[in-house]
Amino acid sequence: MLRFLIRRIAFAVLVLWIVTTGVFILFFVAAPDPAARFAGKSATPQTLALVRHRLGLDQSKIVQYGNFLKRLFHGDLGYSFATQQSVNTMIKQALPASLSLILGAAVLWMFAGIVSGVLSATRARSILDRVITLFVLLGISMPAFVVGLTLIYLLAGSVLTIFPPSGYANLLSGPVQWFQHLVLPWITLAFLQTAIYTRLTRGSLLDVLGEDYIRTARAKGLPERTVVYRHGLRSALTPVLTQFGIDIGVLIGGTLVTESVFGLQGIGQLTIRSLTLGDLPVIMAVVLVAAFFVVLANLLVDVGYSFLDPRIRLS
Repeated sequence: MLRFLIRRIAFAVLVLWIVTTGVFILFFVAAPDPAARFAGKSATPQTLALVRHRLGLDQSKIVQYGNFLKRLFHGDLGYSFATQQSVNTMIKQALPASLSLILGAAVLWMFAGIVSGVLSATRARSILDRVITLFVLLGISMPAFVVGLTLIYLLAGSVLTIFPPSGYANLLSGPVQWFQHLVLPWITLAFLQTAIYTRLTRGSLLDVLGEDYIRTARAKGLPERTVVYRHGLRSALTPVLTQFGIDIGVLIGGTLVTESVFGLQGIGQLTIRSLTLGDLPVIMAVVLVAAFFVVLANLLVDVGYSFLDPRIRLS
């Protein structure tokens, strides 16, 4: 197990290094004038000179690359040229809202998706299966902003006023307020994902329940609950876990619609503002942070594989 974990961590570090090198090439080598791109269209010659000095663009590319890696290793993401604020501070301010939104919604969609998928697979072609299929089609068809606005209207507006309609409350300032502000965003983000995970769990479990070892377990007289949950579901969760790792990583920078509807100042909102202003230091930092979470999520998925299927640790 230790060797398996070491190999996966080494591979994750390699992927991060490749992504970091790609970002450096994109922003510092391939660009005709990196200083002009970072400083913006209205930069004065004095500003351009300051940017070149601050970024070390008056040195060779090898030295620039070494300084770039050194700053990243020490956690220095630079300064925004639009606000003159530390990018580290901007990321720290935006990241808690996005992480709270994604992790809370992930718990909802994993639980609801797996439970509904198992019920649908074990009662295939029943009325319950058809009802769940209808829910899945509805979830896939409904855009996030429609779900969000509907929830605000029903539970935080004209019909009932149970939850706050918008904003984000930090967890440290009060768990109750934090929870109340995130219930509707969690449901909104989880609604589409639950439909996807339901279909994925159902299809995977149906395939597994048709395997020879499942028929052998039933022939030995094992209870159906043991066959489904101990033998079948464990193998069926492998593709579900794969999709989960992809979704968690991608959604770090992909929750723009939900954040916009509920006024959450997360990474998605920060990305849009940076793109609008052409604030390349912040854009570059968001790319690196998103890449880190994608790699981290997939590393955790690889570890999860080893518990679902011990053969993976030996491969």
